[in-house]
Amino acid sequence: MTHFGILSPGAATGPLNTMLPLGQELQRRGHRVTLFGNLDTQSKVLAAGIEFSPIGEQDFLVGSSAAALAKLGQLRGLAALQYTIELIKQISAVTLRDAPAAMKAAGVEALLVNQSSIEGGTIADFLGIPFVTVCSAVVFNREPTIPPFCTTWKYSPALWARLRNQAGYTLLHRITKPITQLIDEYRQEWKLPLYSQNNYGYSQLAQISNAPAEFEYPRQELPPWFHFTGSFHTSANRALVSFPYEKLNDKPLIYASMGTLQNRLTWVFETIASACEGLDAQLVISLGGSAKPESLPNLPGNPLVVEYAPQLEVLEKATLMITHAGMNTTMECVKKGVPMVAIPVANDQPGVAARIAWTGAGEFIPLNKLNVPRLRDAVKQVLTQESYKQNALSLQEATHRAGGVSRAADIIEQVVATGKPVLAQTQQ
Repeated sequence: MTHFGILSPGAATGPLNTMLPLGQELQRRGHRVTLFGNLDTQSKVLAAGIEFSPIGEQDFLVGSSAAALAKLGQLRGLAALQYTIELIKQISAVTLRDAPAAMKAAGVEALLVNQSSIEGGTIADFLGIPFVTVCSAVVFNREPTIPPFCTTWKYSPALWARLRNQAGYTLLHRITKPITQLIDEYRQEWKLPLYSQNNYGYSQLAQISNAPAEFEYPRQELPPWFHFTGSFHTSANRALVSFPYEKLNDKPLIYASMGTLQNRLTWVFETIASACEGLDAQLVISLGGSAKPESLPNLPGNPLVVEYAPQLEVLEKATLMITHAGMNTTMECVKKGVPMVAIPVANDQPGVAARIAWTGAGEFIPLNKLNVPRLRDAVKQVLTQESYKQNALSLQEATHRAGGVSRAADIIEQVVATGKPVLAQTQQ
């Protein structure tokens, strides 16, 4: 039996919906699993049956994550990305300070590090234990032919695209410099070699993506120990959410949600309602906790509006989803074979939205170009053209073939058993 520690960024729902099922699978196999995080994460972790160890109790008061995420929900684009980077820096600083002692005292023998928790590799190196990188978002690994994750740029191997990508990575490097400087300071203090490039901060034993390979742009430079294992998502780690199923009718169901982070732009929900008004479909809007349904104005078309929805269950009934293109929601749509219309707001959502369109499983509209006619046209197009549904079903088949949480756990166990890189081709 191995005692695994988990590091996941803050109280963000998307990463937790990836990391917690992985922890549950390892526990089912007889291992011990503890997530180290702030107190706002505790209830979700314990509800999933995972042990919890608090970090930064004096720094992050209960409710502080909700306040920070509420502010993030009002931002978009570059401002949201910069704010996210600052939040990650604050969390990383506290984790670097407190986690090593807590993990050592708990007897943690290996780490599962969300790719957004970039301090995790340094902590594992300091403790002298193996770690595995888990990609809950779009893959962050930088590569000349792959656009930066925060852009909606199309993939192209052409020289002009490579130059465009290089300029984007230069800007991204500047924006993320506060975090890289923090990591460098700790690695120097702990007498660890500095990373010579960003990709070296990820595990050199195994990197696992919560997506099928078919969803990603053509990659040429991923390490041989990179694995696309497909969706981990399950209802087993989530609190029960009531839903008025009796109010659903027999019309095709359009499910709309802007997630639980960038979901406080009320005008977006108004635009969605107006765009769907008059269509031969029923619109269900989940506010993701951003507001109470009664606080919204009377929306056109009288859609069914709820504060939260049991998303996996509603997707079972959905014909189409209108989404912010968070990777969590997107992979849930892939798992259920539901085509999408994406409205990316910030962070990795533009990159996810671009891949939704690239795979043919949906369309996207940048937030700064969102209006009722454009969204209505996109919704009608995805609803009526069979190719979108077929491409979504192809991705569904691909994610099932990839092995999901069981294959991911196999890879992790092999890392611990051998202490050597687990090469992707050995898993096929």
